[in-house]
Amino acid sequence: MTTLVLDGGLATQLERLGADLRDELWSARLLLEEPELIRRVHADYFAAGADVATTASYQASLPGFARRGLDAAEAARLLRLSVELAGQARDEAGRGLVAASVGPYGAYLANGAEYTGDYDLDEDGLYAWHLPRWEILAAAGADLLACETIPSYPEARALDRLLRSAPEVKAWVSFSCRDGERLNDGTPIRRAAALFMGNPQVVAVGANCTAPRHLPGLISCLSGGLPVVVYPNSGETWDAAGHRWLGLADPVEFGVAAVEWQRAGASLIGGCCRTTPEYIAQIRARLT
Repeated sequence: MTTLVLDGGLATQLERLGADLRDELWSARLLLEEPELIRRVHADYFAAGADVATTASYQASLPGFARRGLDAAEAARLLRLSVELAGQARDEAGRGLVAASVGPYGAYLANGAEYTGDYDLDEDGLYAWHLPRWEILAAAGADLLACETIPSYPEARALDRLLRSAPEVKAWVSFSCRDGERLNDGTPIRRAAALFMGNPQVVAVGANCTAPRHLPGLISCLSGGLPVVVYPNSGETWDAAGHRWLGLADPVEFGVAAVEWQRAGASLIGGCCRTTPEYIAQIRARLT
């Protein structure tokens, strides 16, 4: 099976270019203030060898934009803009796919809940919360949706319902995990992934924003089912109270590690938080 190289941390590269993301909207704030910088970062990742641009809609949501004083029409415009910017960079590169990011409810809470799965909504509440953004992104022209950093089983069930309600949509589903077997809420990843088995809309399941050391175990848990997608963070830990990343105990050379993940069974490979175009270039060089 062909291996697709994903991009790396959008916010990480934005910060390297001088963006101040100390805000509840995180990188989504730049959809409003500096959209050209987002397009540039997508272009940087294509230049590094990525096959897929993941949009700046991870932290974007209608409730989040409403807290900033924007009405629903303007919020919808910004969500569509996130797809347009990635598409512009893809067209300039002359290749690639656009994956519209569907971030978790925890990203809207902006309290680190995507790393715990500790939510104040049940499955029905999560379905209702995701639905308006889902409908906008599904119609925005992306090649597929990237349902990512999902930390809990109820949120996975809500996304399964959303997919089944929109049979024309393709997506990958990627979980944030506490170790080599379980989501951040403690659910075995096998159980969460089983929700999507047999669904032709789902192109891959896997893990992201998870420490690289956990990937071999997670890939093993997922082997024999759908294609596997992995794009870990750098191995650091998010300090939600201090709004910062802490401690890289085990530095990873992503090119070498990507070969191991590919051999283990992953077929979509990239990076998440704290990874840069240099990481993606390492992956591309080794996998090529």
